[in-house]
Amino acid sequence: MSESGGIAAGVVRAVSGLPDPDTLSALLEPIAARSTVTRAALARETGLARSTVSQRVDALLAAGLIIEDGVAPSSGGRPALLLRLNPEAGLILSADLGATHAWLAVSDLGGRRLDRIDNDIDIDQEPEQVLDWVDRGFSELLIKAGRDAQQVRAIAIGVPGPVEFSAGKVVRPPLMPRWDDYCVPDYFEERYPPAQTVVDNDVNLMALGEHRTHYQDFKHLLFVKVGTGIGCGIIIEGKLHRGSEGSAGDIGHIRLPDSDAECRCGKSGCLEAVASGGALAERLRHLNATAARDVAQLAAEGNLQARQAVRVAAQHIGEVLAAIVSFANPEAIILGGSLARLNETLLAGIRSGIYDRALPLATRSLQIETSALDEDAGTTGAIALAQQHILKPAGVAKLLSALSLR
Repeated sequence: MSESGGIAAGVVRAVSGLPDPDTLSALLEPIAARSTVTRAALARETGLARSTVSQRVDALLAAGLIIEDGVAPSSGGRPALLLRLNPEAGLILSADLGATHAWLAVSDLGGRRLDRIDNDIDIDQEPEQVLDWVDRGFSELLIKAGRDAQQVRAIAIGVPGPVEFSAGKVVRPPLMPRWDDYCVPDYFEERYPPAQTVVDNDVNLMALGEHRTHYQDFKHLLFVKVGTGIGCGIIIEGKLHRGSEGSAGDIGHIRLPDSDAECRCGKSGCLEAVASGGALAERLRHLNATAARDVAQLAAEGNLQARQAVRVAAQHIGEVLAAIVSFANPEAIILGGSLARLNETLLAGIRSGIYDRALPLATRSLQIETSALDEDAGTTGAIALAQQHILKPAGVAKLLSALSLR
């Protein structure tokens, strides 16, 4: 066995017991989050001794999980080498499944997107029908990238419904009732046995993607998707907040006063039943609107009925968000989804609703913007979630074991 092979095998043996997997995970997570980082920065962030950091980093370099890539700007003295995840250590497959459209991507382990595809779908089918399409799309992406399934280390899937995160199960989703109690990871474990699969609500992934790429310095952020449905991803103290069961942010089912509109969830008066793109499309069917994106197109083209419908919806959404702003006091609210592109109409109405109802202290430094990532927010967040998942202690052990067998 070569020297590097012996070190790699030693790393695999080391991660089989505590506390070393925790130490390795603590070092790898900031490397993934910041793309590149120095040994000194790792020591500062983790609180580990520089000697410990150096030893663990050397082992991870030998195992092929990280690489040295360039030098940090120097203020004098010897330039510090930058560390990053090894892009050749594996692949991540990601899927952002919306109610009527889906985006798939393949990236390297460091998070660089290699390719992506998107297509219209109908999420309200048997889960295997939708996931068969996803699997075919993943195969297409791997072929285009010149890679194979054995190189896939993680798969991350976002779905437009409540998810029991710890189990990867979809739970009573209003937009996709046939998925109830379906365990998504089971589908992919059979097809990608080396990979670890993680599933979350699609808006959580969008919040994670936007925070990772554009708002990393913000500790408190809301991402609100206004598409076929309405949902909210929540960042608190820089971390994604799912709540005790994974349903935090389901604002589409907050009841509006004086509304008895029937909702797909079985209740009445929900925000989603009144102000979502799906609800607006129902009311604008006489204009040939069948989906949220049709409403957005009509409004963008200047149709007065569509623009007025969006204005009223924005006011309702703003009133609900005003209560959330008063409760959570975020630094930023980011709007995504097919209706979010209507800056002048939707964004202005939501801002008005929030500022009219929330107290000045809560809105004094509040930023309300549309998503910078737009339709890439979901897959970007899925990549980040996949990295977080496989770089946890248990995931690191599996990852290093897979690398040792290459």
